Amino acid sequence: MSIKVAVVGYGTIGQRLADGVALQKDMELVGVVDVAPTLAVRALVEKGMPYNFYCAVPENIPQLEEIGVPVSGTMDDILKKVDIVLDATSAGVGKKNKEIYQKYNLPAVFQGGEKNEIADVFFHGYANYEKGLGQKYLKLTSCNTTGLIRAVDCLDREVGVEKVAITIIRRVADPGDYFRGLTNALQVDKAPSHQAVDLMTIMPHIDATGILVHTPVTHGHIITIVATPKKKITPEKTINLFSEHPRIRVVSIDEGFLGNASLFKYARDLGNPRGDMYEIAVWKDTMVTSGDDIMFAINIPQEAVVIPETIDAIRASLKMQIDRLEAVGVTNKYLNMK
Repeated sequence: MSIKVAVVGYGTIGQRLADGVALQKDMELVGVVDVAPTLAVRALVEKGMPYNFYCAVPENIPQLEEIGVPVSGTMDDILKKVDIVLDATSAGVGKKNKEIYQKYNLPAVFQGGEKNEIADVFFHGYANYEKGLGQKYLKLTSCNTTGLIRAVDCLDREVGVEKVAITIIRRVADPGDYFRGLTNALQVDKAPSHQAVDLMTIMPHIDATGILVHTPVTHGHIITIVATPKKKITPEKTINLFSEHPRIRVVSIDEGFLGNASLFKYARDLGNPRGDMYEIAVWKDTMVTSGDDIMFAINIPQEAVVIPETIDAIRASLKMQIDRLEAVGVTNKYLNMK
């Protein structure tokens, strides 16, 4: 029997969550919820309404019907039909929505923009799956933290990691976002970056710190990582380790992967919807040692990277799989991750 899922918030992440859940053979996407005829909703209409649409603000239903959206009901209507909710609303809205989910006694998974206190567990599919088992409210890490933890967890499980130092070169906004304005500047945040602090929340045995630099681009973040392993590991061994991870893609400059734009273009050339890529990329050309430390750079495809871990969260919360590797393996299989 399939687990019935609702996606609340049909924006950048919500669209991708809907697509990801729809691919899971042991889940059923009952529908998506939003508030108004946004561009994403208009595109949904033009695509032939592959998903049932529910409106969170009933007074907006006439506006939606005017552009041809067949509204299946209200948010209350869909919440009566599902087993779990994926909340992909704007930061802060999830906190208000949680009160509604509690009314229906529904478990929910929130995205990284919400405060940690919204959830029982700050969750990552690979690093702390077991902590999410049977928990009612889970919160995902941010896109940068999700990808960062994938790489650090992979290394940590092989040789142990004592500490990491990171520098994040962060895209300033998602494609299509105008609210940050037009800019020609780099901006530095106060250290340590929240991603380093979040990593320690998920992996408290590792000491982490980091610096973040905002850049006026829209496709992807790049993170440099300096990791101090508990046992010495060579660049070659590290590259082989990452190559075996289903959610890490090893690339090189010599192959033509010069940066974030190369990876975005490659995803489009692969025919991936929206140019999405679920995997982070590690440049093997950047893999160097400094004493016993290992240093490398990764690319974070910010719009899609959290989708696999969010689906893992469904599996953990509802105990669909108890074993961590079994759970992430099923998610990977249905997302067609090699």
